[in-house]
Amino acid sequence: MKFNEEKIRFLLNQLYQQNISVDQAIDNFRNFPYDAFGDLATLDTHRELRQGMPEVVFCQGKTPEQVLTIFKRLLETHDRVLGSRATDQIAEKVISELPGARYDPVSRLIKISMVAFEESGHPQPFGVVVTGGTSDLPVAEEAAQTMDFFGSSVRRAYDVGVAGIHRLLEHREMLFNADIVISVAGMEGALTSVVGGLVSCPVIGVPTSVGYGASFNGLAALLSMLNSCAAGASVVNIDNGFGAGILAHKILKRLSLANFNLEHNGNQE
Repeated sequence: MKFNEEKIRFLLNQLYQQNISVDQAIDNFRNFPYDAFGDLATLDTHRELRQGMPEVVFCQGKTPEQVLTIFKRLLETHDRVLGSRATDQIAEKVISELPGARYDPVSRLIKISMVAFEESGHPQPFGVVVTGGTSDLPVAEEAAQTMDFFGSSVRRAYDVGVAGIHRLLEHREMLFNADIVISVAGMEGALTSVVGGLVSCPVIGVPTSVGYGASFNGLAALLSMLNSCAAGASVVNIDNGFGAGILAHKILKRLSLANFNLEHNGNQE
């Protein structure tokens, strides 16, 4: 059984109405809240209930066979599975065994979605992902596609770094209306300070390892973003587009829930 809040509520109601026995309910919950198999992995099947999204497979360092096994196991209890930092070889193995899987070589994400998100019919809060240059694209797409995979609305403005600041200002209306901005940049990482000084929404800086020797594989950009004088900008680790995407999604999800509650309560008055 796939464990999310809706399915658990259904199962508990079935037990309450005596449509199933206690033993049958226990069988359904047997791999809950975690699923340990062999020495390979201990999967956190409880995570979707706690955090609103299932565990994501970090593919780096794993063999194609290990990733495939974990994907199959997660699909037994979840409607969607995401794998990050996948190689072409890992993706080929997963796709050959799981036809619903899709791989994006830029973001290095493997995605399987068994169900689509329902459209609310109302304007949704959205995030914007901006990059300093095209070389930042893999990290930016990891962030943007992670947000999209979990149901957040995301827009993009790429190659708009400080070397030609007019390119960023061309997108100012979208930036001003955004509910969160992810700023992805290498070199000296100045883009995050510029964006943070323009917008009123939260800004997540993502330093990338793009740059020449003195950039120290992203350390210079990281320190620059951490020392930003633009208030309201936070920073994730070097090249951590996934972490930025998850954080942005959580913020947007809270905004969506707040907007829904406000609208619902307003209609009742």
